[in-house]
Amino acid sequence: MFQKGQYIIYGSSGVCEVEDIGTMNMSGIPKGRLYYTLLPVYSNGSKIYTPVDNDKIVMRSVLSKEEAMERIEQIPEIEPLWVTDEKKREESYKEAMKSCSFENLIKIIKTLYLRKQSRMAGGKKLATVDERYLKMAEDSLYGELAISLNMKKEEMEQFITEHVEET
Repeated sequence: MFQKGQYIIYGSSGVCEVEDIGTMNMSGIPKGRLYYTLLPVYSNGSKIYTPVDNDKIVMRSVLSKEEAMERIEQIPEIEPLWVTDEKKREESYKEAMKSCSFENLIKIIKTLYLRKQSRMAGGKKLATVDERYLKMAEDSLYGELAISLNMKKEEMEQFITEHVEET
């Protein structure tokens, strides 16, 4: 169970702070069932109420500073997601995003970065669906790493690029 004040990853909502843990006094909600009250870090004004025992959405602790640095060092070894079937590409991105795993986010970013380079070389833009998943993956990854490394989300892309080039 997570603790008040702890930062966690909550599915596609990304980094959230656990504001409270307790029961909810609402009709239709089982009495005595514990809920987290989560505050999404990067979306102001919203709150999420989810059962502590929710197994439908990925909930995990944010990486520690040490884990984050280790994972950043592993980026060059992570292979892109190569999906040759255009129709299955979005499904692969969806599944990778749902997992909320560092490695899968890197796979999406690498894949779409390479795809973008290739399409630009041919005078084409990245497809809208690819742009959307690239932004979602970057937001998710940079948001978590910013919290782990006590940095600003906007600084993460450059930090990662510089760090990966050094290794």
